[in-house]
Amino acid sequence: MADRSPVFLSDDEIAAVRSWVVHEDPHVLVLDKPAGLSSQGGRIKAHTLDDLLWAFMRSNGKRPELVHRLDRDTSGVILAAKTKPAAGFLGKALQMRRFRKTYLALVSAAPEPRAGMIDAPLVRQEIGRESYMRVCAFDTPGAQGSQSRYRTLSASDDGALVELEPLTGRMHQLRVHMAHIGRPLVGDPRYGGALTFAGRAAPRLMLHAAKLIFPHPEGGDRTAEAPLPGDFAALKAAAGL
Repeated sequence: MADRSPVFLSDDEIAAVRSWVVHEDPHVLVLDKPAGLSSQGGRIKAHTLDDLLWAFMRSNGKRPELVHRLDRDTSGVILAAKTKPAAGFLGKALQMRRFRKTYLALVSAAPEPRAGMIDAPLVRQEIGRESYMRVCAFDTPGAQGSQSRYRTLSASDDGALVELEPLTGRMHQLRVHMAHIGRPLVGDPRYGGALTFAGRAAPRLMLHAAKLIFPHPEGGDRTAEAPLPGDFAALKAAAGL
């Protein structure tokens, strides 16, 4: 696994990341990532989730490796491999689209129709130091085929709670696809989302990775889930959803 030098973590950081564990076995580690924490890299000089995985370092100096990523302001389920064979197995499974990811999001009004498939290619753009995705024609240079399913779970005069399932794994895919159908996610100004919801300020991107179904190295599938965090649940309740 990782050959990098261990990162020094405070006792509080170690306690925090260990409190996020929703499943652990000899092969995998599943965490409930809080919003505001980068998965990897980034320009902010603060520990990322990748750094915090040193809290699980084994006696041989190895530690878990992230299998996939979540945007910094997205909360919820994220998977790490604890061994090199598990990392190889899960990496291949991800490439073969064997993962099934379910997200919850808030939008300012229910989509029309209330459920459907979005099949819209995406292309990456660099604007200054920021990376964006935009919907494009299928023959645009650099275009990546992208498909997402959406379903409205509840709606009120203040907005709607939607369930989202990305069938491909493009950067910002769900955010751009929902903006493409005129329903950008609440708290996502990058793609046109409102900064208020049900008369309250949206503290961040209202997107939560609620469930992950993945093939396990020992065989069969495993399901991991993360409950709605407090900020999301509060806005949802304010809208009567």
